[in-house]
Amino acid sequence: MDRATPERRAQIAPAAAAGVTEALIARLVHGFYARVRQDAVLGPIFADAIGDDWDAHLAKLCDFWSSVMLMTGRFQGAPMAAHVKLGIGPEHFERWLGLFKATAADLCPPDAAALFAARAEMIARSLQLGIAAHRGELPALKPRIAEQ
Repeated sequence: MDRATPERRAQIAPAAAAGVTEALIARLVHGFYARVRQDAVLGPIFADAIGDDWDAHLAKLCDFWSSVMLMTGRFQGAPMAAHVKLGIGPEHFERWLGLFKATAADLCPPDAAALFAARAEMIARSLQLGIAAHRGELPALKPRIAEQ
C-alpha cells in the first residue's frame, strides 16, 4: 500500500514537478501504442502478443508508467517475463525507443518528454540485458545518446 501523500510523491518523483500527471501518462500511452499498432515492424509483434486485449494492456501500461514516473506503486506485473517470450532484439528496442521518444516529444511538455525518454532508455536497456541473459548471450548495447 502506498502511504506517501501526493505532496511527498511530488518531492521524490521529479516527473510530477515536470508536469507529468495521470492524464498525461494516459495520453502518452494511448498515443504511443496507436503508433505502434500502425508500425510495420512492431505492429505485428504486439498484435500477436496482445491480440484483442488492448484495453487491458493499455490500462496495465498506464499503471506501469504511473509507477515509474509518479511512484504510485500501481503496477503489478512481470515485464521481463512478458518480453522474453516475444523473440525481440536490439533493432526492435531501437525502433520502440524512436517511436516512444517521438510520441513523448509530440504530446508532452519538454521537461516531461525528456524524463519519459530517459526512463524509457533505462527500461529498454534493462529489458535487453535480461533477454540476452535469458538467451545466454552478451548483448551489444549502444552507448546512451546524450540529451540534446
